[in-house]
Amino acid sequence: MSNRTGVTEFLLLGFSDVRELQILHFVVFLVIYLAALVGNLLIVTAAALDRHLHTPMYFFLMNLSILDLGSISVTVPKSMVNSLMNTRLISYPGCVAQVFLFFIFTATDFALLTVMAYDRYVAICQPLHYERVMNRTACIQMAAGAWISGLVYSALHTGNTFRLPFCQSNVINQFFCEIPQLLKLTCSDMYLSEVGFIAFSVFIGANCFVFIIVSYVHIFKAVLRIPSEQGRRKAFSTCLPHLTVVSLLLFTGCFEYLNPTSTSASNLDLLMGVLYAVVPPVMNPIIYSMRNKEIKAALQKLIVWRIFTKI
Repeated sequence: MSNRTGVTEFLLLGFSDVRELQILHFVVFLVIYLAALVGNLLIVTAAALDRHLHTPMYFFLMNLSILDLGSISVTVPKSMVNSLMNTRLISYPGCVAQVFLFFIFTATDFALLTVMAYDRYVAICQPLHYERVMNRTACIQMAAGAWISGLVYSALHTGNTFRLPFCQSNVINQFFCEIPQLLKLTCSDMYLSEVGFIAFSVFIGANCFVFIIVSYVHIFKAVLRIPSEQGRRKAFSTCLPHLTVVSLLLFTGCFEYLNPTSTSASNLDLLMGVLYAVVPPVMNPIIYSMRNKEIKAALQKLIVWRIFTKI
């Protein structure tokens, strides 16, 4: 791979060249990162320790929180260190690792969100068959399939991108290594194969999104037939957060990957990068726990238990 490129390191786009603003960026990203860590770790811990949450929905939610921890840990710490050290450098192997890991977590994330839509569909539209369809073995197989598909998808994307020679520049107009920005640095027409692969990936993602939407159309029809207002409220409270997370991830990601990239740095590129790489891992714990009484109860029990064990 190194023989095919004259680039040994890349320069990431900083949020500012002013030292005071660099420190501010470090502090803001540190707060965001700690909030994501605490929120997702609490969900993982609650889902793992509370036996009332040992259900398919919370099993998938625990996997989603692990993915969020991984995705934000791939991008944000490096950006924080660069701002603190007043540098923009990232090594070539570091960039490869960042692209590979970020794609594993985000691709698996979206595959898992699709599985979670199916789980909600079976739970609400076919409740009598739920325990048979969503048994422990099936849940493990679905989660493993999501992780494996994310791994394969990431390996294909990363390998297809970094086999290209980079000779235009080594400046990446984003705060982390991102494939659309990397493709601008290539000096070969072979980049069109990666563009085609991105288009194919968007097509697959759109199909998953259509599957999710169709699932929720059936879900909402079933919910509206529930005679109890409390039952309808409970069903909506478990479905609407999931749909919010899917929409945020899909639309910001598609905008960034389908938006024609210019050769100059753009504040919009930075904003979109933050929206799909940083915001979802922070928002997911809030969205899923804010109106979820079971998660709230589990977290309260966990906090009370920790307090009493220290007394």
